[in-house]
Amino acid sequence: MSKKIPLRQCVGCGEMKSKKDMIRVLKTEDAIILDTTGKKNGRGAYVCKNAECLKKAKKSKGLDKSFKMAISDEVYDSLTKEIEAFESE
Repeated sequence: MSKKIPLRQCVGCGEMKSKKDMIRVLKTEDAIILDTTGKKNGRGAYVCKNAECLKKAKKSKGLDKSFKMAISDEVYDSLTKEIEAFESE
């Protein structure tokens, strides 16, 4: 039997992809951050590894719905910067 690959849905485009192909966005007690390891504690939502999906998530309020709270533009801006840095690696 083959090992089951864990799939997650992108809050931006809505596509189901494997966990490895996505970035976890994490809600901690004090902030919303990118969890590049995928191991930190907190409520997680997944987004594709590109800035386009983050823009879609912002437009559709995907992260707001996942975390059941309003998310400020500053948070989206910092996440976009982090994803762009991640893309250029």
